[in-house]
Amino acid sequence: MNDSPPLLAVRRLKIHYPLRSRLPWRRGGVARAVDGVDFNLYPGETLGIVGESGSGKSSIARALVGLQPVTSGAIEYTAADGRTVDLARLDKKAWRPLRRDIQLVFQDPQSSLNPRHRIGRIIEEPLKTLFPDLTRTERTARMLAMLEKVGLGTEHAERFPHELSGGQCQRVGIARALIVQPRVLICDEPVSALDVSVQAQIINLLAELQAEYGLAMIFIAHDLAVVRHLSQRVLVMYFGRIMEQAQRDALFQQAVHPYTRALLAAMPPDELTMPQHEYARPALQGEVPNPLSPPPGCVFATRCPMADQSCNRAMPSLRRVAHGGYAACHFVGTP
Repeated sequence: MNDSPPLLAVRRLKIHYPLRSRLPWRRGGVARAVDGVDFNLYPGETLGIVGESGSGKSSIARALVGLQPVTSGAIEYTAADGRTVDLARLDKKAWRPLRRDIQLVFQDPQSSLNPRHRIGRIIEEPLKTLFPDLTRTERTARMLAMLEKVGLGTEHAERFPHELSGGQCQRVGIARALIVQPRVLICDEPVSALDVSVQAQIINLLAELQAEYGLAMIFIAHDLAVVRHLSQRVLVMYFGRIMEQAQRDALFQQAVHPYTRALLAAMPPDELTMPQHEYARPALQGEVPNPLSPPPGCVFATRCPMADQSCNRAMPSLRRVAHGGYAACHFVGTP
């Protein structure tokens, strides 16, 4: 996909959540939020990760920044000095020097900000921890400059989060993440809680900042229309697994997996790049699998209009397909 080695290489990642049983003499089950995921993130690119709620997107985001323990697999990060570090194996102390490299923008802009702190303090806080040699004057100067970068004024530094709109709070969250000059920015559904008009502003802001700072970015959303505006490459997830991944234009014009096509069918016609007859496909039918007992074969088989007995027996592996990307479907042939 890229001439440079990946900044992040995720390999066979699994994130399982143990669940307690209601009966003390029975063992609880396990929810497989992420069940064997592989992908790369290259320098300067934006990778979009899309899927319905419960597909494992946020679990991946939290694992990439050390907020979620990993059941198995590896998250290999290539540091600025050329070292390769497996983030999945680091404890809190080992994570500390890498915090400035990988930052997260949270989904809910207001709940992610400390309501008792003024905006200036919220943005400055990472500098105190990760750049302890900076003076107070230097921290304040950086904070004010970053406020301007994200489209806020110096007057906002003295306000509290409840005095700002949702869009302004998300700008603060972006400023807090970028003030430490990260190499990787992970955005976990950063516009899903915002009005449509504000969503466009935040997406444009992220695109401008990504280009200015040369960030590698992972942009997570449940809406393909949002992902389309930012990403160079798109990864489609369902029930903890990758269904399809490809370059953005190839995915929107030549999607091959039934699940990706269903997501495209849910997009407004003016956002669609596929032929009109593709848009006319019916909405998904069937039931979402029980996360405690996923089907033995393809996890999408219970809702797939093409599923047959072979889909219930074996999980299809990702294979290269005609658009140059990969898809996990028994009915998709190799080019």
